[in-house]
Amino acid sequence: MRIVVADDAVLLRECLVRLLAEDGHDVVAAVGDGPSAVQAVLAHRPDVSIVDVRMPPTHTDEGLRAAIAAREQLPGTPILVLSQYVEVSYVADLLADASGGVGYLLKDRVAKVEEFLDALDRVAGGTTVLDPQVVARLLAARQRRDPLAALTSRERELLGLMAEGYSNSAIAKRVSLSGSAVEKHIGNVFVKLGLPPDETQHRRVRAVLAYLRA
Repeated sequence: MRIVVADDAVLLRECLVRLLAEDGHDVVAAVGDGPSAVQAVLAHRPDVSIVDVRMPPTHTDEGLRAAIAAREQLPGTPILVLSQYVEVSYVADLLADASGGVGYLLKDRVAKVEEFLDALDRVAGGTTVLDPQVVARLLAARQRRDPLAALTSRERELLGLMAEGYSNSAIAKRVSLSGSAVEKHIGNVFVKLGLPPDETQHRRVRAVLAYLRA
Protein backbone atom coordinates (compact mmCIF):
# COMPACT_ATOMS: atom_id res chain seq x y z
CA MET A 1 0.00 0.00 0.00
CA ARG A 2 0.97 3.62 -0.52
CA ILE A 3 0.86 5.40 2.84
CA VAL A 4 1.19 8.95 4.21
CA VAL A 5 2.45 9.26 7.80
CA ALA A 6 1.81 12.46 9.77
CA ASP A 7 3.25 12.73 13.29
CA ASP A 8 5.31 15.53 14.83
CA ALA A 9 7.28 13.12 17.05
CA VAL A 10 10.28 12.43 14.83
CA LEU A 11 11.25 9.19 16.53
CA LEU A 12 7.76 7.71 16.32
CA ARG A 13 7.36 8.91 12.74
CA GLU A 14 10.60 7.25 11.68
CA CYS A 15 9.68 4.06 13.54
CA LEU A 16 6.37 3.93 11.69
CA VAL A 17 8.10 4.50 8.35
CA ARG A 18 10.54 1.65 9.03
CA LEU A 19 7.81 -0.68 10.32
CA LEU A 20 5.64 -0.07 7.28
CA ALA A 21 8.55 -0.48 4.88
CA GLU A 22 9.51 -3.79 6.49
CA ASP A 23 5.92 -4.94 6.00
CA GLY A 24 6.19 -4.19 2.28
CA HIS A 25 4.41 -0.84 2.16
CA ASP A 26 5.50 2.32 0.38
CA VAL A 27 5.52 5.43 2.58
CA VAL A 28 5.08 8.16 -0.01
CA ALA A 29 5.31 11.04 2.50
CA ALA A 30 6.24 11.49 6.18
CA VAL A 31 5.31 14.90 7.58
CA GLY A 32 5.11 16.59 10.98
CA ASP A 33 2.23 19.10 10.92
CA GLY A 34 -1.43 19.41 9.96
CA PRO A 35 -1.21 21.54 6.81
CA SER A 36 1.57 19.34 5.42
CA ALA A 37 -0.58 16.28 6.10
CA VAL A 38 -3.44 17.67 4.02
CA GLN A 39 -1.07 18.64 1.22
CA ALA A 40 0.55 15.19 1.23
CA VAL A 41 -2.79 13.37 1.07
CA LEU A 42 -4.03 15.53 -1.80
CA ALA A 43 -0.73 15.29 -3.68
CA HIS A 44 -0.15 11.54 -3.32
CA ARG A 45 -3.72 10.18 -2.92
CA PRO A 46 -2.44 7.31 -0.76
CA ASP A 47 -4.24 4.06 -0.03
CA VAL A 48 -4.33 5.09 3.63
CA SER A 49 -2.91 7.82 5.85
CA ILE A 50 -1.78 7.58 9.49
CA VAL A 51 -2.35 10.84 11.34
CA ASP A 52 -1.55 11.92 14.91
CA VAL A 53 -4.04 14.18 16.70
CA ARG A 54 -1.82 16.83 18.28
CA MET A 55 0.63 18.38 15.84
CA PRO A 56 1.95 21.84 14.96
CA PRO A 57 0.97 24.57 14.64
CA THR A 58 -1.59 24.38 17.46
CA HIS A 59 -0.57 21.14 19.22
CA THR A 60 -4.23 20.58 20.11
CA ASP A 61 -6.43 18.89 17.51
CA GLU A 62 -4.52 19.86 14.37
CA GLY A 63 -4.20 16.29 13.10
CA LEU A 64 -7.90 15.52 13.37
CA ARG A 65 -8.82 18.76 11.65
CA ALA A 66 -6.32 17.91 8.94
CA ALA A 67 -7.89 14.46 8.52
CA ILE A 68 -11.36 15.99 8.22
CA ALA A 69 -10.12 18.58 5.73
CA ALA A 70 -8.43 15.88 3.63
CA ARG A 71 -11.62 13.80 3.50
CA GLU A 72 -13.66 16.87 2.59
CA GLN A 73 -11.37 17.58 -0.37
CA LEU A 74 -10.79 13.93 -1.25
CA PRO A 75 -14.00 12.15 -0.16
CA GLY A 76 -13.54 8.65 1.19
CA THR A 77 -9.76 8.81 1.48
CA PRO A 78 -8.88 6.29 4.25
CA ILE A 79 -7.50 7.80 7.45
CA LEU A 80 -6.20 6.02 10.55
CA VAL A 81 -5.84 8.36 13.52
CA LEU A 82 -3.22 7.12 15.95
CA SER A 83 -3.17 9.16 19.13
CA GLN A 84 -2.74 9.34 22.89
CA TYR A 85 -6.00 11.26 23.23
CA VAL A 86 -9.70 10.94 22.45
CA GLU A 87 -11.15 14.10 20.89
CA VAL A 88 -14.84 13.20 20.82
CA SER A 89 -16.23 16.14 18.84
CA TYR A 90 -13.81 15.68 15.97
CA VAL A 91 -14.21 11.90 15.95
CA ALA A 92 -17.93 12.45 15.33
CA ASP A 93 -17.09 14.84 12.49
CA LEU A 94 -14.66 12.33 11.02
CA LEU A 95 -17.36 9.65 11.03
CA ALA A 96 -20.12 11.98 9.85
CA ASP A 97 -19.96 11.21 6.13
CA ALA A 98 -20.51 7.48 6.86
CA SER A 99 -18.28 6.50 3.96
CA GLY A 100 -16.02 4.22 6.01
CA GLY A 101 -12.27 3.99 5.75
CA VAL A 102 -11.79 5.63 9.16
CA GLY A 103 -9.86 4.40 12.17
CA TYR A 104 -9.06 5.83 15.58
CA LEU A 105 -6.65 3.90 17.79
CA LEU A 106 -5.02 4.96 21.05
CA LYS A 107 -1.25 4.58 20.94
CA ASP A 108 -0.95 2.96 24.35
CA ARG A 109 -3.58 0.35 23.44
CA VAL A 110 -1.91 -0.88 20.26
CA ALA A 111 -0.40 -3.86 22.05
CA LYS A 112 0.85 -5.80 19.04
CA VAL A 113 2.33 -4.78 15.71
CA GLU A 114 0.16 -7.40 13.99
CA GLU A 115 -2.99 -5.80 15.42
CA PHE A 116 -1.92 -2.37 14.24
CA LEU A 117 -1.13 -3.60 10.72
CA ASP A 118 -4.41 -5.49 10.58
CA ALA A 119 -6.32 -2.34 11.59
CA LEU A 120 -4.44 -0.40 8.93
CA ASP A 121 -5.41 -2.95 6.27
CA ARG A 122 -9.05 -2.82 7.32
CA VAL A 123 -9.18 0.98 7.23
CA ALA A 124 -7.56 0.96 3.79
CA GLY A 125 -10.26 -1.50 2.72
CA GLY A 126 -13.03 0.88 3.75
CA THR A 127 -13.81 -0.46 7.23
CA THR A 128 -14.33 1.71 10.32
CA VAL A 129 -12.01 0.68 13.15
CA LEU A 130 -12.43 2.33 16.56
CA ASP A 131 -10.64 1.74 19.84
CA PRO A 132 -13.08 0.55 22.55
CA GLN A 133 -12.30 3.63 24.65
CA VAL A 134 -13.23 5.84 21.71
CA VAL A 135 -16.56 4.02 21.33
CA ALA A 136 -17.27 4.44 25.05
CA ARG A 137 -16.53 8.16 24.94
CA LEU A 138 -18.72 8.64 21.86
CA LEU A 139 -21.63 6.86 23.54
CA ALA A 140 -21.20 8.90 26.71
CA ALA A 141 -21.13 12.13 24.72
CA ARG A 142 -24.26 11.11 22.84
CA GLN A 143 -26.06 10.39 26.09
CA ARG A 144 -25.11 13.81 27.43
CA ARG A 145 -26.45 15.46 24.26
CA ASP A 146 -29.62 13.36 24.10
CA PRO A 147 -31.80 13.96 27.18
CA LEU A 148 -33.97 10.97 26.21
CA ALA A 149 -31.11 8.47 26.10
CA ALA A 150 -31.75 7.26 29.64
CA LEU A 151 -35.45 6.56 29.04
CA THR A 152 -36.77 3.04 28.53
CA SER A 153 -38.80 2.23 25.42
CA ARG A 154 -42.00 2.30 27.52
CA GLU A 155 -41.10 5.69 28.99
CA ARG A 156 -40.40 7.06 25.51
CA GLU A 157 -43.76 5.71 24.34
CA LEU A 158 -45.62 7.41 27.18
CA LEU A 159 -43.71 10.65 26.66
CA GLY A 160 -44.72 10.55 23.00
CA LEU A 161 -48.36 10.21 24.01
CA MET A 162 -47.94 13.10 26.43
CA ALA A 163 -46.63 15.14 23.50
CA GLU A 164 -49.81 14.24 21.59
CA GLY A 165 -51.81 15.80 24.41
CA TYR A 166 -53.15 12.69 26.16
CA SER A 167 -53.85 12.79 29.90
CA ASN A 168 -52.58 10.08 32.22
CA SER A 169 -55.96 8.36 32.25
CA ALA A 170 -56.19 8.46 28.44
CA ILE A 171 -52.65 7.09 28.17
CA ALA A 172 -53.53 4.26 30.54
CA LYS A 173 -56.41 3.20 28.30
CA ARG A 174 -54.31 3.36 25.11
CA VAL A 175 -51.44 1.25 26.43
CA SER A 176 -53.50 -1.04 28.70
CA LEU A 177 -51.79 -0.05 31.94
CA SER A 178 -53.24 0.93 35.27
CA GLY A 179 -53.37 4.59 36.15
CA SER A 180 -50.85 4.08 38.94
CA ALA A 181 -48.43 2.34 36.56
CA VAL A 182 -48.66 5.22 34.09
CA GLU A 183 -48.13 7.73 36.90
CA LYS A 184 -45.03 5.80 38.04
CA HIS A 185 -43.58 5.68 34.51
CA ILE A 186 -44.16 9.39 33.98
CA GLY A 187 -42.61 10.11 37.38
CA ASN A 188 -39.53 8.21 36.20
CA VAL A 189 -39.50 10.32 33.04
CA PHE A 190 -39.45 13.50 35.11
CA VAL A 191 -36.59 12.18 37.26
CA LYS A 192 -34.48 11.05 34.31
CA LEU A 193 -35.00 14.35 32.49
CA GLY A 194 -33.95 16.25 35.62
CA LEU A 195 -37.34 17.84 36.20
CA PRO A 196 -38.03 18.11 39.97
CA PRO A 197 -41.33 19.52 41.21
CA ASP A 198 -41.42 23.24 40.44
CA GLU A 199 -44.30 25.59 41.23
CA THR A 200 -43.16 28.10 38.60
CA GLN A 201 -42.90 25.68 35.64
CA HIS A 202 -45.07 22.83 34.41
CA ARG A 203 -43.01 19.62 34.38
CA ARG A 204 -45.26 17.98 31.82
CA VAL A 205 -44.73 20.83 29.38
CA ARG A 206 -40.97 20.82 29.93
CA ALA A 207 -40.82 17.05 29.38
CA VAL A 208 -42.73 17.41 26.10
CA LEU A 209 -40.40 20.20 24.99
CA ALA A 210 -37.40 17.94 25.67
CA TYR A 211 -39.06 15.20 23.60
CA LEU A 212 -39.74 17.55 20.68
CA ARG A 213 -36.20 18.93 20.71
CA ALA A 214 -34.73 15.42 20.66
